[in-house]
Parts: sequence; C-alpha cells; structure tokens
Amino acid sequence: MSKFNYKVILYIIGILLLFNGGLMLLATLASWIMKDGVIYEMTISAFFVMTLGGFMMLLSRNHEPHIQKREGYLIVTFGWVLMTVTGMTPFILTDSIQDMPSVFFETMSGYTATGSTILKDIESLPAGILFWRSMTHWIGGMGIIVLAIAILPLLGIGGMQLFSAEAPGPNGDKLHPRITDTAKRLWLIYVSYTLAETLLLSLAGMSFFDALNHAMSTMASGGFSTKNASLAHWNHLPWVHYIIIVFMFLAGSNFVLSYFAFTGKIKKIFQDDEFLTFAKFIFVFSMIVFAVLITQVDLTKESFEHPQVWGKVESSLRHSIFQVLAIVTTTGFVTADYTAWTPFMTIFFFGLMFLGGSAGSTSGGIKVVRHLLMIKSGFLEFKRALHPNAIIPSRYNGKVVSKEIIGNILGFFILYMISFIIGSLVFGLMGLDFKNAVGVAASSLGNVGPAIGNFGPASNFSELPALGKYWSSFLMLMGRLELFTVLILFTPFFWKKN
Repeated sequence: MSKFNYKVILYIIGILLLFNGGLMLLATLASWIMKDGVIYEMTISAFFVMTLGGFMMLLSRNHEPHIQKREGYLIVTFGWVLMTVTGMTPFILTDSIQDMPSVFFETMSGYTATGSTILKDIESLPAGILFWRSMTHWIGGMGIIVLAIAILPLLGIGGMQLFSAEAPGPNGDKLHPRITDTAKRLWLIYVSYTLAETLLLSLAGMSFFDALNHAMSTMASGGFSTKNASLAHWNHLPWVHYIIIVFMFLAGSNFVLSYFAFTGKIKKIFQDDEFLTFAKFIFVFSMIVFAVLITQVDLTKESFEHPQVWGKVESSLRHSIFQVLAIVTTTGFVTADYTAWTPFMTIFFFGLMFLGGSAGSTSGGIKVVRHLLMIKSGFLEFKRALHPNAIIPSRYNGKVVSKEIIGNILGFFILYMISFIIGSLVFGLMGLDFKNAVGVAASSLGNVGPAIGNFGPASNFSELPALGKYWSSFLMLMGRLELFTVLILFTPFFWKKN
C-alpha cells in the first residue's frame, strides 16, 4: 500500500464540510425570512455539518501542506461524496423526503448540478428546503469551475490542459498558490452573474425568492426549480425565458472567457475555437428545432400559452433556443415536454445529451472541445490517407495539439460511451425497458436532468427502483468528475507504490 498524505486529505475535506455547513446557514436564513416552520431543523443541520468539518480539521491540523496527484483524486471524489452525504441532513431532519435512496439521489443530483428529481410536489416543500436544493446546485457548480480550471489540469485529466493554458491557474505536480487567485476571480464572476440574473428575473416578474433560486440553478447548469412545472410555470412571461437563455449560454461557456471579457480582452473570446463552435452548435440546433415546431407543433396547446401574446413564430423560436440550450448546457430546465413534440424531436434531444457545454463551464457532458478535436482528427485522417508521408498536426486556437492530448480525448470518449452502455445495461437488469434505460443512463452520466420515456420532462425519477437511484447517483458523480477522477480509484495500481 502506498503511503498517502491522509492528514491533508482529511483537512481539505474538513474545510469543504465547514464551507458546506456555512452555506447551509443561508438556507436557515431563508427559512427564517419565509417563516416556513423548519428553522430549528435547518439550524441543527448547519451546525452539525460545520462541527463535523471543524472536528476533521482539528484532527489533521499538523498535516504536510503538499498534495500529490493521488491525494488530489481522493480529495475530489471523497470530497464530493461527503458533501453529498452531509448535504442530505436538512432533507432528513425536515422529513421532506422519506426514504434514504431518494434523499441520496436528490442530494447527489443537486451537488452534481444534474437537476433530476424524485419530488412529485415541489411546491409543497418548506422554503428553506427549496433554497437548500438550489444551493446544492450553486455549491456544486462553482466546485466544478474550480475543479476544471485549477485541479483537473494538475491531475492531467481528459485533455483539460487545452483550455486552461491561459487561465490564471497552476501547472506542475503540486497545488500552486495561484489556485487561490484563480478561485477568487472565478467566485467573483460566478457571484456577480448570479446576482445580476436574480435582479433581472425579479424585474421580469418572478418573486425575489423564485428569482434567486433559479439564478443559482442556472449558473450551476443545474435545473432544480421551485415550481412543479419548472420554467413552463412562467410561459406567460417570455422575458423570464429570454433572461435565462442568456445566462444558460454564459454558464455553458468557458468561465475563463468571462474573465477575459471583464479584463477587456474581448478579442480572445472570438478567437477561441471552442466558443465559436459552441455558438454555432446552439444556432444550428435551435434552427432545426424551430423548423419542426413552426411546421408540425402547436405550442399554444403544448405549453398552454395564449396565441395572442407574442405569436407562433416568437413562441416557437424562444422554446427552440431555450430547450436546445437547456439540454446542451445540461441545465435541464423545461418550458414544454419536448418528447411530445414529434418522434424526431425525442431522438434529436436524446442525441444532444451527449454534447455538453464548453470545458471550463458548469455544464456536464462530453464537452464541445472534445467533440471539436475528435472531428478535426477524423478529417485529418482523410488527408493523411492521401498524403501518408506528410506531417499534418491537429490544431486548436492556432496551436498544435499533441498526440498525447488527442489520445487522452479519444480515451475519454471511448470510456464515456462504455460507461453509458454499462449504465444502460444495469438499468435494464433492474427492469427498465430500452427507452427508459438508455434515457436515464444518458441523462445521469451527462448531468442533463430530464431524460426520455417515463423519466422525461413531464415526469420525474420517483419511479426508479431503490438500487436504480444509487446507480444513477454513481453515474452522476462519475460524469461530473470527468470519469477518470472516480474510476482511477477502482484500479489496483492507484493504491500501489510506484
């Protein structure tokens, strides 16, 4: 057995739990303001988690400050799991969710910003619990940003070195003090976007409470809503949809580009290959959906809108852009049941679940940069077939991409598809039919939220068997942490001495 620096692992996870409990106090504040009757349970939950985190830090206060790669994997994976386990406390103490598999599923769905829910009547929950659900998204979303920009390149995960090359992050085998600077800047952008969206949604007609909850869900690319009908509840307020469209796009873009925008480096945004491809994908896919809606679907019946409000063209265009962004960025908000539009639309949106947003965003999925480089590499193979002696390298943002990174990306894609197939097979063993099994597997692994079939936008995940909820939660975690981070812990060589 290799010697791990367990004290530093314990210490950092303790910090995470202290942070978790501290933000739980904000949910307690929401409970007090809204007078929902569960302030005592929320307060006990917050202090329990903070005490546990403080105790872990106290036990490991004499730790060595250096973190090697293997400690990094353990911190990221076990940190996420323990945040989820402790994050279950408010649901348990308030008796908001009855059975343990459902509590674990709902909480993991929150922290991984998946947005799948087992709740049948969301609006009956206490305000403090609704706020905490959204807060789990918000915590997980920012965690993903810091993970993607600062930690994964350090661990050499999934070709993430590509987009982080110009980020104010670290390199090398040990955590670098500049990670602190990175995290501060990203937190500032993340918080600013959340506050801006809250203000705009309030002005558009949402209550402040609903606006804040949906802003947290949007920026995390999560999908939890305070309403049973999700964003369809506000179909009579088109500006609510337009505001969320803008912020879904921002949350699905690399946050480093937002940093460039705020520092006046606008040119860098429009020179970024991934951003341009992401924008083109959204435009093209939205136009495909729009063409189907305008010719084959009556949205005035589908989403209960009044035809005289904006007209069929505006409504079709808005729902097209909204639902494409919601699935591609893995936010998972719903304005209508897209699986009821046409059979083609069901298959189309199922395919979009495998795309994902930009690397360095809060989105889940495979990520646009990986698709872009795989497509480029595929076309280059045609050239190499015609010119076998020529040296034709892949390029990204004008720079040559090493064969090692291309191999890493191809390896990730293969592993992702194998995980999807195995995930579907396991759901099949649990009794789910083909459509439901592949839908839940794709949604869970891609952190999308709504699936297809019985688990589509018009339904929820309450009918999943108990084991299915745990399996789905594992797929959510694996997908959110870029596969390698979790799966490497199951390899024997990870635990052996070098």
